[in-house]
Amino acid sequence: MNLLDQLKKFTEVVADTGDFESMKKYHPVDATTNPSLIFAAAQKSGYAHLIEHSVAYGTKTGRTAVQKLSETMDMLAVAFGLEILKIVPRRVSTEVDARLSFDTEGSVEKARKLIGLYEDQGISREKILIKVAATWEGIAAARVLEKEGIHCNLTLLFSMAQAIACAEAGVQLISPFVGRIYDWHRKERGVDHIPGSEDPGVHSVKNIYYYYKKFGYRTEVMGASFRNTEEITELAGCDLLTISPALLEELERAEGPLERKLTPEASQSMDLKKISLDEKSFRWMHNEDPMAVEKLSEGIRRFTEDMVKLENAISKQIH
Repeated sequence: MNLLDQLKKFTEVVADTGDFESMKKYHPVDATTNPSLIFAAAQKSGYAHLIEHSVAYGTKTGRTAVQKLSETMDMLAVAFGLEILKIVPRRVSTEVDARLSFDTEGSVEKARKLIGLYEDQGISREKILIKVAATWEGIAAARVLEKEGIHCNLTLLFSMAQAIACAEAGVQLISPFVGRIYDWHRKERGVDHIPGSEDPGVHSVKNIYYYYKKFGYRTEVMGASFRNTEEITELAGCDLLTISPALLEELERAEGPLERKLTPEASQSMDLKKISLDEKSFRWMHNEDPMAVEKLSEGIRRFTEDMVKLENAISKQIH
């Protein structure tokens, strides 16, 4: 049995792509997108009809140019989500504009708008995860949204402070970014590679997973942003893992035994202390991790850059 089939026995596999053909090939339970993935997919001719549909929706008369672009972008995110839900059996993650990462009210408003667009198409909010950056403001927005039955995927997560605050806010799911943590430490150490068993990104997810299981938090842990299959196999047993098509293909081609590395039971014997965070203690604890500070701000900038690229491409079609 290949490694991918074995992994699916322990962990729910999610497709980290905006490409529908890849999803059909690997049969993930969920899919997650972001502006970077949608921008890449939108360059392909096969997705032109989604752009045309979104532009037609967004450019209704009586709207200003700014409103037309905003409405088109919202519909484009939902249009991709609707297509994805024809392929995956469960949920799709749709991202709130990264420029709202420090705006709690703006994030809540945008999430409600996206959910409304899905519900207009007959899609239940249970099928959608709203992706929000795991800033203090994003976590505060998620707390509000979860109480309304709008489930959230907290992204750009690099620190234990972020993970604890998300769990205390009752969010549905978090996406710790394994590969970007690996990148930072590899650069810091001046090495070409860190083995999976020593990978700081892997250890970060393990620590979060065991903390959640030890203290009975319902928040799901979904490892994300992988650089190699070693990182993935080291996290066999994590609640979910979102994996790019290239790494899914590697796992499918690889044979050999795969051992489950994470189990909820293992957390019970661990000497962990429960931590509660208010805004001040969250900001201090997060600030004490230079990698997390750097990677969170860089991630918000990167997602924003790709959102702007996508807007620039789409705006050429708006009249």
